[in-house]
Amino acid sequence: MYLIRRIYTTKPGEARNVAMRVQKQAQAYRDAGQRSPFRVTYNGGTLPGDQNVVVLDWTDDSLMSPSREGHSLPQEALDLGGEIRP
Repeated sequence: MYLIRRIYTTKPGEARNVAMRVQKQAQAYRDAGQRSPFRVTYNGGTLPGDQNVVVLDWTDDSLMSPSREGHSLPQEALDLGGEIRP
């Protein structure tokens, strides 16, 4: 079992907006059956720790390339990814 974690560094004050987009993108993968339950966290500035950072994590039984043969990415997830990485 692997814990997969993606960390996004955001512009100041943008962590909440990025976290909402990451949540929607991860849910699109989940709805397509390509991701296990996941968690999105960020620090809005009221807690100790790094600010302007969004963390997405989930578990999987194996590490697989998203460009592997026969695999298709959900269009909704790709569109949302474009919003996260302009």
